[in-house]
Amino acid sequence: MERDKEFLEFLVKSIVAHPNDVIVDRTIDEMGVLLTLKINPEDMGYIIGRRGQTAQAIRTLLRIVGAKNNARVNLKIYEPEGARKPARRQEQEDDLIDTSSVEDLKI
Repeated sequence: MERDKEFLEFLVKSIVAHPNDVIVDRTIDEMGVLLTLKINPEDMGYIIGRRGQTAQAIRTLLRIVGAKNNARVNLKIYEPEGARKPARRQEQEDDLIDTSSVEDLKI
């Protein structure tokens, strides 16, 4: 009955650069099946995708697999410490918006 886990492992290993580092934990509770995905920090961008589109697509596919097995399947992507982007600095944001020329535009 662990077809959802096997499917997720196959799918993720096909996407990432470090397939040997893929670990999927499966737990069952009253809410349904929870799959926790752990991957190499360097592969986070591959799994999340641009604007989260890849992660959303994986979740959609898991819902379909779960529906075939009469189960609700949820995906949690474990974010290791080295995977986060550095926070955007306020200076960079200030450079993007130059409010000094706005005053000149008043008619």
